[in-house]
Amino acid sequence: MICAIDHINIVVSDLDRSVKFYTELLGFEKTNSVHLEGDWIDSIVGLKGVVADVAFIVAPAGEPKIELLCYKSPIGESMPSNSLANTIGLRHIAFRVDGIYEMAGRLRKAGVKLLSEPVSVPATVLPHDAGRKTLFYFHDPDGVLLEIAEFK
Repeated sequence: MICAIDHINIVVSDLDRSVKFYTELLGFEKTNSVHLEGDWIDSIVGLKGVVADVAFIVAPAGEPKIELLCYKSPIGESMPSNSLANTIGLRHIAFRVDGIYEMAGRLRKAGVKLLSEPVSVPATVLPHDAGRKTLFYFHDPDGVLLEIAEFK
């Protein structure tokens, strides 16, 4: 049986840029960084000649952590369809905030394009013990779809 989510992996093209985006703009904290290379990592990921750098970040409220992974070798492809909400597979990560309108303004000020303004989900669609949900989508620097959500 699964007992917890350990981490979520996001492959990025520029580790420094992504760490800055997630820590300075979204408020995550960088907790560790490591270099990956050798037969052990090749066997785990099923690729040959892996050389990669990783930064681990965590939200102020705690885990699960996010693993920002930047492959130096072999370099993967960017797939634009992964940025669309309806593409099959793992599609987005939702981050909960207090102050969704402030976060939307902060992102816009930093040049991040929101897919919409914050939208409240009708209570008849999604009743929730934590209150009414308001959310919006946006992309990180590599086109990874992200959600900001607030419950009131």
